[in-house]
Amino acid sequence: MTSFLLRHSFLPLLPCTTESPSRKRYSSIVRSVAGPPREESIVIVGAGIGGLATAVSLKRLGIEAVVIEQGESLRTTGTSLGVFKNGWRVLDSIGVGDELRTQFAKLKGLCFRSEDGKELASMSIEGIPGQEIRPVERRVLLETLAKKLPPDTIRFSSGMKSIQQNGNGKLLLDLDDGTQLLAKIVIGADGVRSRVAKWMGFPEPRYVGQCAFRGVAIYPEGQPFGQKLSNFYGRGLRIGCIPVSATKLYWFVVYNASSPGPKIQDPIALKKVALELIRNCPADIQAIVEKTPDESILKTRLVDRWLWPVVSPSGSSGGAVVIGDAWHPMTPNLGQGACSTLEDAISLALKIGEAIGGDPQNINRALVEYSKERWSRVSYLTVRSYLVGSFLQWENPLICGIRDRIIIPKFLNLDQFLSHTNFECPLLPESSIQNPK
Repeated sequence: MTSFLLRHSFLPLLPCTTESPSRKRYSSIVRSVAGPPREESIVIVGAGIGGLATAVSLKRLGIEAVVIEQGESLRTTGTSLGVFKNGWRVLDSIGVGDELRTQFAKLKGLCFRSEDGKELASMSIEGIPGQEIRPVERRVLLETLAKKLPPDTIRFSSGMKSIQQNGNGKLLLDLDDGTQLLAKIVIGADGVRSRVAKWMGFPEPRYVGQCAFRGVAIYPEGQPFGQKLSNFYGRGLRIGCIPVSATKLYWFVVYNASSPGPKIQDPIALKKVALELIRNCPADIQAIVEKTPDESILKTRLVDRWLWPVVSPSGSSGGAVVIGDAWHPMTPNLGQGACSTLEDAISLALKIGEAIGGDPQNINRALVEYSKERWSRVSYLTVRSYLVGSFLQWENPLICGIRDRIIIPKFLNLDQFLSHTNFECPLLPESSIQNPK
């Protein structure tokens, strides 16, 4: 247990599910007209990171898919997210890594401080072979993925209302606009409130007793934290900040709460609550929240879903399969929400690619294999992320003192600290389109 905590207890909180609709126009908008069910080989539900990454992965394998999205456009507003080594492996594999690297600088190190600002430890990641951490704006990532897809791939204003087996091995999807789709494979990439996962028998994600404020601070004169990921630890309180650019700083504040409390609509009131939480912190920490536009501050409750052996539903059922937050929502304590979703996307695409061209039953077997092979990885990340969050949110002053004076300064090992970001996948070449039988 001690070894595990030393490896995983100090990663940042990085968002993976908070998104808001944007009005940005895309040529890929296709609106359906009511009529007989339209047949599609593969339908991906949700145009978030997981849905688009899966569609791009399939396209590079020569497999056509349709993405349906309930919003009128890509949900491209919101905060930034951290992409670790495993996420970059996938982004490189699907041909978008270098394009994103030109826009976001690589972090040079990590810094750990106590709530009062005292430095506990500082370390460089530049000397670790293959390690790479870059903050990426969600908007830019989604737009970059969407540009890799044919214009008619994403169908907006097409939320899925229900799903059912039609008796001949296909899945019938009823959409909110009254139209229907008949699909051989349905990939649920529709987030923590996934309708696909609900149909497959998954329970609602559970609240873990913690909430988080997030935002992006603007420093016109230049942000003062350099190219380091900075963490601050208090009693039942964590604060972190990650440079997005020379003038932008992504930040989070995590705090214990037995109940999420009422939803606060007024952005000014929301900002006041966030500032009250960090009132005892040094001025440079308080300034991070103060320099954040009121309307851009988000408050979310942290949730997860543990996948119990035998008890929990499988990640695939018939021709339906789930990825990312639709399957394994996790707390952001390891910064692996988006990265594990990218892993899911390419792993599923590879399984489907291997099964095409033979017996139609090969497809169902491929989905089952995907679920089995990914289960241990995502279960590990989900459970460990929860335990890390529980460890970091201790309120006992004695335990917090041991953490700050002994564990972080004397026993934190960066190689072990980032070992969970190891993941390998092949580069996917562009191929001609083919479809499942």
